[in-house]
Amino acid sequence: MSNSEPQFQKQLAKVIGQDGFIAALDQSGGSTPKALKLYGVEEDAYNNDEQMFAVVHKMRSRIITSPSFNGDRVLGAILFENTLGREIEGLNSACFLWQNKNVVPFLKVDKGLADLADDVQLMKPIPELDALLRKAKAQNVFGTKMRSVIKLANQAGIAAVAEQQFAVGKQIIAAGLVPIIEPEVDINSPQKADAEQILKEQLLLQLNQLADDQQVMLKLTLPERANFYRDCIEHPRVLKVVALSGGYDRNEATRRTAENNGMIASFSRALTEGLNAQQSDEAFNQSLDSAIEAIFQASKT
Repeated sequence: MSNSEPQFQKQLAKVIGQDGFIAALDQSGGSTPKALKLYGVEEDAYNNDEQMFAVVHKMRSRIITSPSFNGDRVLGAILFENTLGREIEGLNSACFLWQNKNVVPFLKVDKGLADLADDVQLMKPIPELDALLRKAKAQNVFGTKMRSVIKLANQAGIAAVAEQQFAVGKQIIAAGLVPIIEPEVDINSPQKADAEQILKEQLLLQLNQLADDQQVMLKLTLPERANFYRDCIEHPRVLKVVALSGGYDRNEATRRTAENNGMIASFSRALTEGLNAQQSDEAFNQSLDSAIEAIFQASKT
């Protein structure tokens, strides 16, 4: 089922107008073993990447099909490309999210990080992006996400991150999707606040160059100073600013999110914290429900 214009407008209205947060269910090859280990699945439970992705899809399906997980509190969910080709209860994953759960699907499109240079990691090239965007558009997907990482307050490096993110973002906009631009500042950076200052300047520089009909979302590390990204949240080219947990535990991540008015959560580890493969469905759903409620309340501020 193609993401037709009326359907896209419904998704857009939900993202803009409803309280909630975005679930990040997009662990890729490198981060999947750690995510599974935290879920209670050791590496000896699978023998190769295909088996590993089947196991993590089972985990994601359990989250998505839980009665606790629906569009009342969850605005959207970010999927990994491998998930896009899989089904949940007989429906394509993205279609299941939108049709059965009223949750807006997003797709992680980056191919991972390049080596460190100028104290940042740019994205690796995304050679077949146009084809992937066409596939996503045909499967109810509303937007995309791509991640870079900033380690230190290096002006040249951070400018390069912003330039690359927005260049790819414009390609995504041209394909009829909404890009989530994610220049993550490492929470362990000894220059975190200074890096955030440079990043905000570079983001505003790029945002001011967008045309009136070009809109993006931003996914940013929870800042050292509350409401630091207010200028970005209020910018007319920004649909939404979402926060990544970045390694903060759920309590710290939700505390920081609540301090930042207008910023909503888009958590991965902080969402799945406490979930375990061995839990009964009742215990699993209860644990997920309390996580969703805590993150939802923090995102309403």
